[in-house]
Amino acid sequence: MFRELVRKKQQLSDEECAEVLKSELRGVLSINGDDGYPYGLPIDHYYDEEDGHIYFHSGNVGYKLEMMRKDDRASYCVYDKGFLKEGDWALNIRSVIVFGRIRFIDDEEKALDICRKLSRKFISDEEYIEYEIEHAKHRLVCFELIPEHMTGKLVNEK
Repeated sequence: MFRELVRKKQQLSDEECAEVLKSELRGVLSINGDDGYPYGLPIDHYYDEEDGHIYFHSGNVGYKLEMMRKDDRASYCVYDKGFLKEGDWALNIRSVIVFGRIRFIDDEEKALDICRKLSRKFISDEEYIEYEIEHAKHRLVCFELIPEHMTGKLVNEK
């Protein structure tokens, strides 16, 4: 069902893919939109190493949520900041694409835990995090991408 990577020499291991998902703050979530048009949006994520799922939070209304409720298939693309090899001008970038299904988190405690973990990627002030969660939780929704297929590769921009 899912295609294999053509350039096998550039392929990242599952561990390297997980590292990119863990270390990067955001990516592009793509879902099926109206009339068959793809809809891609930048979004923050939390990658859980234990279950391998990618978690997101959002406001509880909007086009994105409507489309995900219509069709739970999605892909998520993340890429790192890249690095330069000594003496080279071209950037080397690791990217990961995850294909899977969206599931909404109905358990409020789990949703709030996800929000805390996601917030800690950006700020370490626990008091601030708790304040924000307390004031926003009534208009918050959390969802996860359950991976069915994942590929990653290292690309040199040359």
